Amino acid sequence: MRLLVAGDIDPVAVDNPGGSSDILLLGDHAGRLIPGRLGDLGLDPAELERHIAWDIGVAGLGARLAGRLDAVFLRQTYSRLVIDCNRWRGAAGSIPAVSDGAAVMGNAALDAAARRAREAEIFAPYHAAIAAELDRRAERPTLIVSLHSFTPTLDGSARPWRFGVLHRRDSAFSAAVLQALTAASGDDVGDNQPYAMDDTDFTIPHHADARGLDYLELEVRQDLIADAEGQARVADLLAPVLAAGQHEGRAR
Repeated sequence: MRLLVAGDIDPVAVDNPGGSSDILLLGDHAGRLIPGRLGDLGLDPAELERHIAWDIGVAGLGARLAGRLDAVFLRQTYSRLVIDCNRWRGAAGSIPAVSDGAAVMGNAALDAAARRAREAEIFAPYHAAIAAELDRRAERPTLIVSLHSFTPTLDGSARPWRFGVLHRRDSAFSAAVLQALTAASGDDVGDNQPYAMDDTDFTIPHHADARGLDYLELEVRQDLIADAEGQARVADLLAPVLAAGQHEGRAR
């Protein structure tokens, strides 16, 4: 039985298709929709507004960056609670039964067929769209920028960073952006903070490594981009930083 039916939207949205920039923007967790067949996954509506369901502010930030950079922005429209498009299929966090203390009853005791449906109809089309865009620009030196956002506090601890540059110490572009962003924003830029890029990440290793492409996984604190005004302000800051990082990264 199909998961997505009439009334459900496509799992992939594209802002600024055909953009001329060598930067490709991605939003693995930009959406928070739930397919109609899954109802509310057993969660209160307030839980679906929280960071457990999506990366707050990334859809708006990505759209604004796409406009400022003339870049393509590919984003996932469904919630990471349905299936996390930045986790390896079958991994523990791929379809979470619990997220930041919230029990996701709609994900409990899923059978193999239900898991395959989410993989086939949401995860696979998103990554196929990324691959197709990279194929389209195969002759161009594409830089992949995966946009994410993080909560100001987690488990009772404040997170002082405004931005985080995540990498594996193998990216000239990430190093250049870290330097440029620190110069533009100050000392509140995390180097592999508040997260470090590791083996749980899927999107960058899957798409960048196989093609030999440079990358950046960029985290933005959610309170900075929770509304349109904040998204515009952060996009104004980040657009020249990404452009400078693009130039400096290639010079290294």
